[in-house]
Amino acid sequence: MKRIGILETAAPDAGRLALWDIFKRRLRELGHAEGSDIGIEFRWANGRTENLAGGAAELVAMPADILVTAGTPAAAAASRATSTIPIVMATGVGIGTELTAGATRRNDNVTGISDLPPGVSATRLQLLRQAVPGSAAIAMLADRGNPSSPLALRETQAAAAALGVAIKDYWIDRAEQFASALARMNSDGIGGFILAPGALFFARRAALASLAIEHRLPSMGVRRDYAEAGCLMAYGSPIGDNYQQAADYVAQILDGATPAELAVGQPAEFDFVVNLKTAAALGLALPHTLLARADRI
Repeated sequence: MKRIGILETAAPDAGRLALWDIFKRRLRELGHAEGSDIGIEFRWANGRTENLAGGAAELVAMPADILVTAGTPAAAAASRATSTIPIVMATGVGIGTELTAGATRRNDNVTGISDLPPGVSATRLQLLRQAVPGSAAIAMLADRGNPSSPLALRETQAAAAALGVAIKDYWIDRAEQFASALARMNSDGIGGFILAPGALFFARRAALASLAIEHRLPSMGVRRDYAEAGCLMAYGSPIGDNYQQAADYVAQILDGATPAELAVGQPAEFDFVVNLKTAAALGLALPHTLLARADRI
């Protein structure tokens, strides 16, 4: 029986467990069932990246035959723990972070889905600017513990320079700092903010949305789930698709493929979702041209 070790940045809440159920269901469809030919072991960091190294070490020591990670910090921790066990990113950003072996290539034992395809940061900025066209500055809320945050910030800054927009970055280390970061944005006169990709933000998206409304800050999330939780807008790929694709990668490796043979994938579909209830709470009258672009309102 092959052992699959799952290293998860977030906590085992109902939403996260449902995503891993998607992963397991897809594996069964591909002929690999838990308790039959595979066993699955979880290690949860509960939103604290400092727990990931220990979890990765435990899974490597088992030893797991394949590691599956959720969140770039988990992928980075797994990559530091082993250079031989295959690692599949269910969510995360491989290219352009410490997981790369160069400017365009990841480590040979790492593959999966990269959540920051070219152009997506620019699109998020453009959409938020349409919602708050008169704002002097837009912010990005970034996670110091997530290797993808600097990359997302650089891409957003490059897009902002082309648009003549100022970007100010606000960094947090843990969820308890959300309130103070948004309070600083408010006092700095920020017109709205974009969330960097990250499991820490995704796990606390409802709390972030509530704080954004409290501080009267229009917010842009990286998946539709953020807008559904109360952020003003969200643009990104459906997260459930990642877990199905991760299962596809795992099945191919179980069937004999190596990570080096499997190109890092990128999302093929993107949703743009607008929360009109949040717009009303913020006193925003969104332009019809922006609403016309939305896949869901």
